[in-house]
Amino acid sequence: MITEQRIAASSNVPPLGALVDKARHLVQMIAPLSVAQLALRVALAVPFWRSGILKWDGFLKLSDTAVTLFTDEFMLHLPGGPYHFPAPGVMAFMSGCGEITFPVLLVLGLGTRFAALGLLVMTAIVELAVPDGWPLHITWAAMALALMAHGGGRVSLDYLICAWRGRT
Repeated sequence: MITEQRIAASSNVPPLGALVDKARHLVQMIAPLSVAQLALRVALAVPFWRSGILKWDGFLKLSDTAVTLFTDEFMLHLPGGPYHFPAPGVMAFMSGCGEITFPVLLVLGLGTRFAALGLLVMTAIVELAVPDGWPLHITWAAMALALMAHGGGRVSLDYLICAWRGRT
């Protein structure tokens, strides 16, 4: 009798596969891939943008602080080092340009994979200069790699351009 009741009760429970499918569908409704890609683009852009705007005093005019950082403060932590950055004025200028340009491209979703690659390279350089910051740098690298692998998503100019050209 007890066995028959258990069998009857268990027949009303959907199979585990159906529950997993429902859970997966719920998660995809809450966080569709395009929203996740947009969030990744913005999350990666923000810290670089914030750092970049501090490096400029005007249009193409670096702040004295930016050059001083690359001249006196930032060091490359390589074997046998640390070493000063080569051409600190050029490095400060390139860093400032990258920290402004790549985040704008990311937020717009224009050249997303290229912009993410640029920020991945910058992250590697930052890691060499500030090796104790690796817990944060690894998250930047992971976001950049995800964007390089999957692109900007449907909420991006890349997608609109491809759709306009008939290549979605």
